[in-house]
Amino acid sequence: MPLTELQIKQAKPQPKPYRMTDGHGLYLLVNEKGKYWRYDYAYFGTRKTLAIGIYPVITLAMAREKHLEARRLLAQEPPIDPSAHKKQQRTAQKAIVQNAFENIAREWLTYYRPAVNSTHHQRTMRRLEVYLFPWIGKAEISTLTPPDILKPLKLIQDQNKLETAHRVLQVTSQIFRYAVRTGRAGRDITADLRGAIPSARTRHMASMTEPEDVAQLMKAINGFKGSLTVQIALKLAPLVFVRPGELRRARWADIDLEAREWRYMVTKTKTEHLVPLSTQAVELLKTIHPISGHGEWVFRGGHDPRKPMSEAAINAALKRMGYNTQTEITGHGFRAMARTILHERLNFDPYVIEHQLAHKVPDALGAAYNRTKFIEQRKDMMQKWADYIDNSYLKANAS
Repeated sequence: MPLTELQIKQAKPQPKPYRMTDGHGLYLLVNEKGKYWRYDYAYFGTRKTLAIGIYPVITLAMAREKHLEARRLLAQEPPIDPSAHKKQQRTAQKAIVQNAFENIAREWLTYYRPAVNSTHHQRTMRRLEVYLFPWIGKAEISTLTPPDILKPLKLIQDQNKLETAHRVLQVTSQIFRYAVRTGRAGRDITADLRGAIPSARTRHMASMTEPEDVAQLMKAINGFKGSLTVQIALKLAPLVFVRPGELRRARWADIDLEAREWRYMVTKTKTEHLVPLSTQAVELLKTIHPISGHGEWVFRGGHDPRKPMSEAAINAALKRMGYNTQTEITGHGFRAMARTILHERLNFDPYVIEHQLAHKVPDALGAAYNRTKFIEQRKDMMQKWADYIDNSYLKANAS
């Protein structure tokens, strides 16, 4: 009779190991050390045994599925030995791990180390760990394509770090050339990305990523004298780091202060997005609610309350505070500021950050952005980010 889960759970070790048969050669071997799934079969007249796994890590259903896969291999013409097939798969997987981009990059760094000083070596390692390994580190280098390399480079570009993007691309090229020389890649695919990243002299959306600069910016924002609407919008912008258009068109109908959530449709990506609201963000929204809470828009237009706040309001306020919106900070720059500091200073996972930025970043299974993915980590991250912003202001104010 086939085994049942109850029989397996209740099975106790005896003085001698014993078998519990499920049928067609599949059985559970029970001894003092544990319970082990085995499959006895014949391969060209030779009796062999396939180790399937350990119970309860491998459940009864999983063991039967692996058993069926093994029988299918034996049923082929010519038959395939399940044990040999398993060994080949392990060897192939080991080769993939050994030839992963990160492993080859670290190997190259060891090879490269004697030619450079320690500071340059550490800076190169840091760039790889921050900008490349989280995205392509585990991929087998020979399977990577130019678009795979371009994705993390574009993320660096979005932070207004064009010089860094070019340096990371240059290092990637050196790693690929090393892989070609050692027989683990066919060619240097980064050659296909020539011109894909703008010149470092090209203007981009200005941002701030150094903690000292951020502290002074927060001090300036908290001291801004303007309409209450713009004051609140300016203070909320770095806390939620959404796109400027999404902030100025925020609707009260999309905000749940009790649940501390803001849900809306991202125009650019046509996806539903969820912004967990920190304690500080909720307090700011409560402050402006008496003014605009009876209407549609959180931030009403100064001339027509039936319309949202002006598109230029945030940047105009930054200019009034003395900031150059071409070279120092823009309303959009709060996104790059948050992304950089959350990862480099607060050590949050890049995937969690990219989800909070509502970017379509496929995961290991190919699934793109999901508004509720990593939601608990994102709630924690948004509160810690708000606390970091508060502390930056306090430090600047005390100096």
